[in-house]
Amino acid sequence: MLFILSLLFFAAAALLIGGVLLRRAWDMTRTERMLNRRIDRQENPDPEQQETDEEPEPTNWLDRIVMHAAHWVDTPIGRQLVAEEDRRLLDQCGVNDNRGKTLFFITRTALGFLLPVFAWTFIADGTTSSFLICGFFGFGLGYMGPKWAMQWKARDRRRRAAEELPLLIDLLRLLQGVGLSIDQSLHVIETEFAKTLPVLSRELQIAARQYLNGRSREQSLRRFSTVFNNDDINAIARLIVQVDHYGGAVQQPLQQFSDRVREQRKLDMKEKVGKLTVKMTGVMVLTLLPALLIITGGAGFLAIIRTLSRIGH
Repeated sequence: MLFILSLLFFAAAALLIGGVLLRRAWDMTRTERMLNRRIDRQENPDPEQQETDEEPEPTNWLDRIVMHAAHWVDTPIGRQLVAEEDRRLLDQCGVNDNRGKTLFFITRTALGFLLPVFAWTFIADGTTSSFLICGFFGFGLGYMGPKWAMQWKARDRRRRAAEELPLLIDLLRLLQGVGLSIDQSLHVIETEFAKTLPVLSRELQIAARQYLNGRSREQSLRRFSTVFNNDDINAIARLIVQVDHYGGAVQQPLQQFSDRVREQRKLDMKEKVGKLTVKMTGVMVLTLLPALLIITGGAGFLAIIRTLSRIGH
């Protein structure tokens, strides 16, 4: 009991000190932003610009928590809890922004602390070994749980992107065939087919914003070509870059590429069917074989048992 109370007091002290430091860092950052804003207003006294420069205040408690904890993501502790691998995973999930990284940091920190406390309170039986086991497994589950959830989400998003790729190729071929440029074709796909291509259209919107901000076509499509670790998406991004640089008709290459992607999907489906057949064989052996033995050999087994029982008497 004393061990639990000491841990709780230590955690409360750590939270208090962390809250004070976080509040101080937030106040310093907010003061710096206010000073920079006032300097900008003095240099450019435009009332419309002043209204647009005002940052909206958070409306709910989650936004307030995210706002206060956002500064911890770039600290050494934050870079350990949200490592580069985790940032790539968040990128594949489409939430690698300031809010997404902060929520991941808060979730991992809260679960890593709360799950051991919950285990110590309700599961541990008072021995030192149980405390150590609960602390180890509680912290491990709390630390790795958010990452496992993000891996599942990223896997699902990569699958959806691969399923949307043939439609994207057909739309590019159709829009290029009617005489639209690459910019116009991508703009039509981003705006008109956002519901049909929810994953790829969002990545194309990010690439379009980067292109409008001054990056080249190759630089703006670098994220689109690498975020899903898909060779076909990488190939279509390289084709768009080449067409943007050198021009030319792309209907025939896109048609051939679409046929190749569909053929590859057919081969993948055949492979899945073959694996499923092997798995179903094991299921049939475990479920149907006992019933088949009972039906075919049940009468013989009963006769043998009755004969042996008579010999015993």
